[in-house]
Amino acid sequence: MYNVSLIRMFFLSGLSETVNYRLTLFSVTLLYYCLILLVNISLIVIIILDKNLHEPMYILLCTFCMNGLYGTTGFYPKFLWDLLSPVHVISYSGCLVQALVMYSFACCDLSILAVMAYDRYVAICQPLVYHAVMSKQRLIKLVCFSWITPLCVIGTNIFLTSRLKLCSPYIAKLFCVNWIIVKLACYPAETTVNNIVAIMTIIIYVFHGVFIVWSYMYLIKTCVNSKENRAKFMQTCIPHLISLITFLVTILLDIMLIRYNLKGLPQPLQNFIAVEFLVIPPLLNPLIYGFKLSKIRNKILLVSVKFE
Repeated sequence: MYNVSLIRMFFLSGLSETVNYRLTLFSVTLLYYCLILLVNISLIVIIILDKNLHEPMYILLCTFCMNGLYGTTGFYPKFLWDLLSPVHVISYSGCLVQALVMYSFACCDLSILAVMAYDRYVAICQPLVYHAVMSKQRLIKLVCFSWITPLCVIGTNIFLTSRLKLCSPYIAKLFCVNWIIVKLACYPAETTVNNIVAIMTIIIYVFHGVFIVWSYMYLIKTCVNSKENRAKFMQTCIPHLISLITFLVTILLDIMLIRYNLKGLPQPLQNFIAVEFLVIPPLLNPLIYGFKLSKIRNKILLVSVKFE
């Protein structure tokens, strides 16, 4: 029987059906990851260097892009290495760290979207007190909240997982997933606390989602009768809504895969559903904001002209 003291490596079996086209997949993935790095780093640098963009909305966007880099760095380098390796393994501690990064990245995305929704609510519904409410001190607190809370919440889940005795080192995924590690526990009774904390975590982030939906419903109601507010909503809120919808769709598909155990689906399709939240939002979000927000779009065009 395996236990936590003996299991020092996990075996990832998600790539078992990609033997014949791994080089192609490696090339496409490397190119895609480089593109993610390029667009996110470009947006971060533009916001940091341009003092005209040192406003709450753009600072939060910068945080959003940083989180995209954080999450993708936890997945793509290891995935690229596995595509070139005949054996797909990860150390026990490395597996826990990767699970921490994956989950905290997703929760942090939702936290930042919640803070963005609050920022747009104040900007459109209470414009006269916007700068007083969204002061530099409050912005720092909100950014810290969006980073520290997910790390603490997910860190607690991972710590509880690290205490379990495990009876198998095999993970049927492309990367480490906390709920699968918990399912490998030798004694189901030991996972009771893990399950309770996991449910509490879900409730916390469901409330995040409810807050975001309520904020945008109130914003839409406020903007209906004002041409100026409608224009402001279309300019600054539409990118947030697209990011939110993209995030929710990718996460819900992954939850459905977990909840309904869709083993009948082809392995490549299961893999794509599992990594959607690491494939679509990190690239789509900076592109949406780059094209939709006029200040950033104009800055990008100006830089492009200079290089020409």
